[in-house]
Amino acid sequence: MIQATSTVPRTVFVVSFLLLAAGCDTLFGEEGWLSDSRPPLPGERISVLLHQTALVPDPGLMDANILLPAPTANPDWPQPGGYANHAMQHIKVNDTLQRAWSTDVGTGADDEERLIGSPIVAAGRVFVMDAETMVSAYSAETGKQLWKIELTPDEEDDGHIGGGLAYDQGRVFVSTGFAQLIALNAETGTELWRKSVSGPMRTAPTARGGRLFAVTVDNKLHALNAANGSNIWTHSGIFETASMLGGGSPAVDAGVVVVPYSSGELVALKVENGHVLWSDSLASRRRTDQISTMSHIRGRPVIDRGRVLAMSHGGVVVSIDLRTGQRIWEREIGGLENPWVAGDYVFLLTVDSEVVSLSRKDGGIYWVRALARYEDEKGKKDPIVWTGPILASDRLIVGGSNGEILAVSPYTGQILGIEELSDGISVPPVIAGGSVYFLSDDADLVAYR
Repeated sequence: MIQATSTVPRTVFVVSFLLLAAGCDTLFGEEGWLSDSRPPLPGERISVLLHQTALVPDPGLMDANILLPAPTANPDWPQPGGYANHAMQHIKVNDTLQRAWSTDVGTGADDEERLIGSPIVAAGRVFVMDAETMVSAYSAETGKQLWKIELTPDEEDDGHIGGGLAYDQGRVFVSTGFAQLIALNAETGTELWRKSVSGPMRTAPTARGGRLFAVTVDNKLHALNAANGSNIWTHSGIFETASMLGGGSPAVDAGVVVVPYSSGELVALKVENGHVLWSDSLASRRRTDQISTMSHIRGRPVIDRGRVLAMSHGGVVVSIDLRTGQRIWEREIGGLENPWVAGDYVFLLTVDSEVVSLSRKDGGIYWVRALARYEDEKGKKDPIVWTGPILASDRLIVGGSNGEILAVSPYTGQILGIEELSDGISVPPVIAGGSVYFLSDDADLVAYR
């Protein structure tokens, strides 16, 4: 049932003690969040995954000057990863941002349910799905809730882990844990159509050019007509019994859709008919423990200027020619997040909690920054899971399950600032219209601008 609301729920979204004591909620400023005033985290960082070799900068690149493209404004963030190709480059925000609004968007994560879908921003609205598949829309300007709708069918049990949201041409598309794709009117929240597919979904769909692409947990890619939900074509990957929670949304550009599967397969297909152009496997050649056998490509692939960049959990990151499928370069680096491409550089977050800067040209390593792996480093307890990075006005932003948000220099890897939120975050922030949006695990949505 759709419920229109006229008030914004009041919630507490905690930022650092220093900000509260100063009586302001400021981001990126000299006295504010993620500034240059705090030193890197102390302590030795030790890699514990046996299949991961220690990453070190390439000698010829250690002292190289990194020249990023100038930051540019983006009005929308219509699907996880930004746009359908997931290549967002360098996003512009103000040097000093202040908290504009915050609100409780529903049910947060717990032992049975997870928040794995990022907010999306389009047409002056922020759309978000909570842990119980309730989708709601908010004014991007004020945070006022405009509508909400509960999508779980009456016959379904609670506890489904949903997929995510995408926006295109006035519609919000929802992938769900109960094996249904749903289209909503973005203005009113009215359900337009509902389509059952081959299995549950753990990742957001991708919408582009009147088509909707969604991957199910049984490694099938469904291409649907976005107007009515009718099936256009289906592609089946290799079935994988074990996978990570979540998954990577397909990337779409230049008439090609690139789909990542939990088997480690990366497949490029023609958008119009599903014809396979090429396929590759991102399975690691070095498998020394049970964890490393999981080659799941959970991060979204990126299509950038004729290249595909993708990374698997199993320990492979590649750059591939979009048309031919030929590998241009590869590195033995594993991760669960998507690469971030900006100009001639690629930024990664690895399974070893390292932020890495690579050359887009040949995969050479410029710098490596180790992050904390545990909340209790000495006792090796309470592992921290990091998400990101995103690049905004000369800062790489990563968020942690411990509630910390870090700003890392894209030029040197130096940690520029640290802040704490009210709870951990499992999805990276999104940026649109000069605002930065965070969704915490306890379902607080906060906007800074």
